[in-house]
Amino acid sequence: MSLKGWEWLARSIARSGQSHVFFIDAVLRPTLMALEAQGVVPVLAHSEKGAAYMADGYARVAGRPGIVAAQSVGAANLAAALQDAWLGRVPMLALTGRKPHHAQHRNAYQEVAHAPLFAPVTKAGMAVEAASDLPRLFRQGWSAAVAAPPRPMHLDLNGLMAEIVEQGDTGATEPADLSAWTAPRHRPAGDAGDVARLARRLLEEPRIAIVAGDGAALSGCGAELLELAARLRAPIATSLGARGLVPTRHRLHVGVVGSYSAPPANRVVHGAGLVLMIGCDGGDQVTHAWRVPAPGTPVVQIDADALELDRCPAEISVCGDPRATLEALLEALGTPERDSAFLDHAAGLVAEWRQSMAARLASDEAPIDPARLCAEISGALPEDGILVADTGYSGIWTGTLVEFNGAGQQYLRAAGSLGWAFPAALGAKCAAGARKVVCYSGDGALYYHLTELETAKRRGIAVTLVVNNNKGFGQGWPNLVRAAGNRPEVAGTLLRFGEHTDFCALAAGFGLRGIRVERPDQIGPALREAMASDETVVVEVMTGIDHRAPEPWTPEA
Repeated sequence: MSLKGWEWLARSIARSGQSHVFFIDAVLRPTLMALEAQGVVPVLAHSEKGAAYMADGYARVAGRPGIVAAQSVGAANLAAALQDAWLGRVPMLALTGRKPHHAQHRNAYQEVAHAPLFAPVTKAGMAVEAASDLPRLFRQGWSAAVAAPPRPMHLDLNGLMAEIVEQGDTGATEPADLSAWTAPRHRPAGDAGDVARLARRLLEEPRIAIVAGDGAALSGCGAELLELAARLRAPIATSLGARGLVPTRHRLHVGVVGSYSAPPANRVVHGAGLVLMIGCDGGDQVTHAWRVPAPGTPVVQIDADALELDRCPAEISVCGDPRATLEALLEALGTPERDSAFLDHAAGLVAEWRQSMAARLASDEAPIDPARLCAEISGALPEDGILVADTGYSGIWTGTLVEFNGAGQQYLRAAGSLGWAFPAALGAKCAAGARKVVCYSGDGALYYHLTELETAKRRGIAVTLVVNNNKGFGQGWPNLVRAAGNRPEVAGTLLRFGEHTDFCALAAGFGLRGIRVERPDQIGPALREAMASDETVVVEVMTGIDHRAPEPWTPEA
């Protein structure tokens, strides 16, 4: 007997291994009720953006598409929320209802064209006109979402709440099982001839710097990357999104490169005679506005995304999954004799910088130096813990000063949407099981989605929400003070918040606990107490707005 649309969709989502879906009412109501009966938790959020960011965080941990749904009127909000997943190479399925054909192009209430809204932030959009189309298009959407590079897909379902698709006959008698389709689904190695040429070129150059990007992190090639760097005596820098790919304290690791970096990485990559980019996009952030590496430095590339090849341009570009291609490259390289002078120089720069930061990492200042907060997070994060960080200063603090083991720990960062981290952390926890999730958010970012504290309480989602509370937007503060003629009272009208917000009290208002931290020696105990809880706990850390995060080294013009 043919399954109805709602039944096929709910059973397929459950059979494909999803534990949670995220939504804003009113859409897919029969499907959502059926999902709960199947053991899949529907998570009602407080905005389409909140729901999308939850699905984003879920997908980054699960490797399966995060599923998010909204009715027709919410489609524009949902589309805007997919930017971070698009930039972060995250598989997602965005499901929207839309009014049927007879209501289109007639100034129907709350209806706008969906396809143009989703086009910039999805691989493709597919109109699901009838239930009989659903099995084919849902399968195709899932497949495309997890193929390299993973990115969101949009399914526009007929009916304001998708009811036309839900109530129709699919023609299918069995649900789909797509549980084996995780990102990246396909792992082709690079062409053997290209790999051989790359190996020869690498052996010619004594001063190689490796830059591993988000695509490398997605591929999970940390072990292969370390082995390659060891054989070539080449320091490893990473993009912000690949911060946790290899152990950050490893002698081969020089840190995040680009605009959100500490000084050593830019200096090392700028001084290289050849740069090997692995799963790295070459955009302005990772190259510090295209100043690192030095203009004219030869570049060679490995990337699964053909659109990222030869943007630089590259001497040699190899199209293939980073992990599979590095395995082939290691075989082609063998165990060469290599000079370690460049690596020794790079390690010396890192050691010198770490020594310069040691006092701040142990600072007893109050208001608290966020550097000390980062050091305490490094010490408290479990061996399999997940840290979710917002964009802006949150990304810089955590990307330069929080240490990761390069094994069980995971670092998720916003690709650019302020306020992303807290709802993303809730979604990450939904996929993480017993693993602990810590969210690092500034107070300015948390204001975006503070209401999702109610979602955390209602659905019993336990994350440790660390609020770096400096009572304002800290990243741009010194520049604005200078622009105001060094008058903080003038600049404060634009970037400072009120003195009286109490995030612990706000947490209590949502039925959750808050721990206020005003001294550095309170941070570690507060983090451990929060992580031991079986529900979300807010750890409000009172920091100073004048504390500066590490700044990138910039070459002379």
